Amino acid sequence: MRRLIAALLASALLAGCGRAPVPAGVTELTYASPYPPGHPFSRADIRWMAWVEKASGGRIRIKPFWAGALLSSDQSMAEIRHGVADIGLITPIYTRGGAHAQRAQAGFYGGVRDMPEQIAVYQCIAARFPALTDELKGLRVLAIQPGNFPGIVTRSRPVRSLDDLKGLRLRAPAENLEVLRALGADPVDMPMADVYSALAKGVIDGVVAPADTLKSLHFAEVARYFTTLKVSRGSYPARAMGMARWNALPLADRQLLAESERAWEAALIDEINTAEQAGIQFGKTHGVTFLPISPADQARFDAMYNRNAARIARALTRFGADGTPIFTEAQRLIAADASGAPPPCASPAPDPSTHD
Repeated sequence: MRRLIAALLASALLAGCGRAPVPAGVTELTYASPYPPGHPFSRADIRWMAWVEKASGGRIRIKPFWAGALLSSDQSMAEIRHGVADIGLITPIYTRGGAHAQRAQAGFYGGVRDMPEQIAVYQCIAARFPALTDELKGLRVLAIQPGNFPGIVTRSRPVRSLDDLKGLRLRAPAENLEVLRALGADPVDMPMADVYSALAKGVIDGVVAPADTLKSLHFAEVARYFTTLKVSRGSYPARAMGMARWNALPLADRQLLAESERAWEAALIDEINTAEQAGIQFGKTHGVTFLPISPADQARFDAMYNRNAARIARALTRFGADGTPIFTEAQRLIAADASGAPPPCASPAPDPSTHD
């Protein structure tokens, strides 16, 4: 609560310092993110801002605040609800309390094939299960966050099969800890900001992370191998406006912002893909060896991942949510989407090539 009050005071001070008058007929909305402007997420955000200003003919403009100037990672949902910024990057998967179903559902996507499918599956389960949308009360979601697939980055020991994970001390997301432990690894959960030094000192042997980290987090400097085991992941609501501010907007502005969701998600997919390719190229240039994993090992890992996800779904009952139907439906949608056609409950998959 103290940090929320501080953020509200900071937003009030920033709002009054050096702000040029807003021209008549123009609506200025503030946008806040914990990331710096050069981050792939932020580059997508900037493309969305340009889309909104162009599509509105200058009627709506966005004023950004980057690098945590207004918004934190673990309290972002509460901060946007309370108007710290009009629009912001929210992270329900990192929020402390109040978003247990949102956090869990991001691990229900075993076998998902790509980022548009991640978005489509989330749209369908969110439309069907109030347990997910109830955790977002007070927010108007403006974009769903997809993600590229992590692999295994290792310092000095190559991982050519799942058996090679035995004995490795790996930093991994919380939803993967039990799977890795069952495979004989020694998984740990630590802040990603600490991983570089832990790899450099040999405190850990590796990290479950996507290829873009070889460049963005400089892991290519302290690791020699990247194993292309596809660790499934889901999507989650990640850009939102406070409902009070949303309701205060003219209908035409609300309609335009609702239409901008497709452009925002397309920009996210494009920037995430670009960052991944840059990471792969950077890794190869800096001596990282890329190792494939066999189809049999990938299938075995996927099966273990889903068994663990089913366990996590059952455990949601202690928070008053029935996670098993959500997990079952996510898996049904992924299986039904094998033809490549999006499920009818989802909006058309965004195409990055059609958006500036």
